[in-house]
Amino acid sequence: MEWGILVILLILLFTAYVIVQETRAQMHWRGLVASGDVDAVRQLVEAEAERWRSERVPKGVPALLWHGVQTVSLGDVTATGARVSCTADGEFAVVDGRRVETSSPLAEGMKITLKLAEMLLYDVPNVKLDHVQVDVYTSFRDETGRAEPRCILSSRVERRLVERLDWEETAAADFVALVAGRFAPPRQDGGGLGPVEPLPWGEEPAEETKRSG
Repeated sequence: MEWGILVILLILLFTAYVIVQETRAQMHWRGLVASGDVDAVRQLVEAEAERWRSERVPKGVPALLWHGVQTVSLGDVTATGARVSCTADGEFAVVDGRRVETSSPLAEGMKITLKLAEMLLYDVPNVKLDHVQVDVYTSFRDETGRAEPRCILSSRVERRLVERLDWEETAAADFVALVAGRFAPPRQDGGGLGPVEPLPWGEEPAEETKRSG
């Protein structure tokens, strides 16, 4: 009986110790972030991005969308913002025996932008970013057939602009329009996608580029 009580006490003490250490660690990171430590912000965002890259597809999230999230790469970081890039591919289905594109890389890129913006603003522990920039790339082939990644969508998302947004009910295209994402408008001849220059980091998009590049 005494041994059983002792074991329970030891387990409780160990659990309390772990909780205290974890709390101290969280307070330490929060203190660094509050002081404007850019290296701390980078480490925390990168650690969360690495977790996304290794995580299985969450329930209710389309596999193609999550694959795009998992291509995220952290670029520029400041004390209040982060810039990431990712890759988007089109979605295809077999229709009447033919392989048909059912969703373009741009349409998928808009979905990834919406998802990544929400995750970066709300899911990174101990960090509350004021703004994030998401640059979406896809592959273009030159005359020789060589593939080269080019940006097709660039969006700067301000927390103040999306604080009351219904993330679940907002369509990806509406979200990109709300944040003035830059992308090439559809070609009149029905041609494919066009690349754009990513938005300058640290600057809000100019009025004339609010709807497209």
